[in-house]
Amino acid sequence: MLDNITQVARDAVTSAGYPGIFAAMVAENVFPPIPSEVVLPLAGFEVDAGDLNFILVVVAATLGSLAGALILYAIGLYGGRPLTLRWGKVLRVTERDLDRAEVWFERWGDWVVLGARVIPIARSLVSIPAGMMRMSLARFIVLTTLGSLIWNVILVYAGKQLGANWEDVTDAVERFGLPLRIAVVLLLLAGVWWLLRRRSAARAAS
Repeated sequence: MLDNITQVARDAVTSAGYPGIFAAMVAENVFPPIPSEVVLPLAGFEVDAGDLNFILVVVAATLGSLAGALILYAIGLYGGRPLTLRWGKVLRVTERDLDRAEVWFERWGDWVVLGARVIPIARSLVSIPAGMMRMSLARFIVLTTLGSLIWNVILVYAGKQLGANWEDVTDAVERFGLPLRIAVVLLLLAGVWWLLRRRSAARAAS
């Protein structure tokens, strides 16, 4: 089943270009497990071949990630737990998943939305409790966009650099998935911390 889904995602990139990438990333968030770890390195290969533009690929992928996340946020906001569990098989979300995501929010707060963008399944899962817990929409959009943007850039760039060997990116993510994702999350948090410090320093100076 997963192989069929992956093939559909590949076809979307090669045949539909930017709209296909956007649609694949929406679907990845709403109906996991369509893996961005397959879609985006392949898109990077298409960039290397001269068929796609790097910036437009990243923009399409990030907008798709955000759109998919907003759909799940709206489900959590307006439908809550009952609607989520009713459509659980379609969304691939169980009651245990929701309980676990709520624990993440209690432990790490809204920042879990940022960190989860680099983790399959979790990147979809956190959007629903974010809506259920009435997380600020503006904050949700900013953190989702930032986390998605950085992860998408990494995958597309890696695929571009490897060219015809783009599948090595997927293999590397599967082999070194946890350490790699931890490193990216730490990079994200360090970047946000640096920006916040600069903003505080600028305010103090003024």
